[in-house]
Amino acid sequence: MNKNFSGLFTALITPFNNDKSIDYISLEKLITEQVEANIDGIVILGTTGESPVIDENESDAIIELVVKIAKDKIKIIVGTGSNNTSQSIKKSIKAQELGADAILSVNPYYNKPPQEGMYQHFSQIADSVDIPIILYNIKGRAAVNLETHTLIRLSEHKNIIGVKEASGDLTQIMDVINNAPKDFIILSGDDSLTLPLMSLGGHGVVSVISNIFPREMKNIVWQCFTNNFEAARQIHYRLLKFMNALLSVSSNPIPVKTILAYMEKIKEEFRLPLHALDNQKKKEIIQIYQECNNG
Repeated sequence: MNKNFSGLFTALITPFNNDKSIDYISLEKLITEQVEANIDGIVILGTTGESPVIDENESDAIIELVVKIAKDKIKIIVGTGSNNTSQSIKKSIKAQELGADAILSVNPYYNKPPQEGMYQHFSQIADSVDIPIILYNIKGRAAVNLETHTLIRLSEHKNIIGVKEASGDLTQIMDVINNAPKDFIILSGDDSLTLPLMSLGGHGVVSVISNIFPREMKNIVWQCFTNNFEAARQIHYRLLKFMNALLSVSSNPIPVKTILAYMEKIKEEFRLPLHALDNQKKKEIIQIYQECNNG
């Protein structure tokens, strides 16, 4: 099993047309831009990709398009997690059949399972496929934390190769880095924590901001890999305000899609329950982007 899943992975948005159908033309352009930016991989059908509002046929079509454009050029990771274990297994098997290199499996949300339930959930998903699995720990959205002792147990499964750590808790992240197997991949789930996580021994990031600044985020990751933390720090602080704004002005992926629409790369369209920013917040995020882009 190929465990080379370190580096920069863009959590790709899903563009929509004015009638709310998927804009496959814009999606193809976005994928091509990411490949040309020399990122290490792409994550589709995750939080940033608005996966809860994408139906099964659309998911298959998105995976097929990404595989057609990017297979063997960059790693293709497909979000297949849910709070229904059997549904997650079904989606994971389908992603493997369609050519995904790995799957991303989020904490079961809303039903707040105990740690043993989470262990069994992820273990059964891992038993169902032959491609690598990256766990996704995000307490803020799932309302439950994947505790370090549970994660270490899961790391013993041959198919579970890493975690996207979006708890926002550096103490927990350090605990994971310190106790996980040395070849276990630990990716930041927060752009602003990429530099500190990698300085502590992490392996990269699943990034929202790289939808807009892929080369800059690739540079941060590369400088960290080469222990040039001063160079990484300079880029980090240039982008920091915008990194934070993408998560604070409104729920992800509303701000990042707003800027991509401002850049005329996609239409400013969302599927409910997500909704466009009001004019004041739109001006705010655009101003922060402009300051960052000119910095």
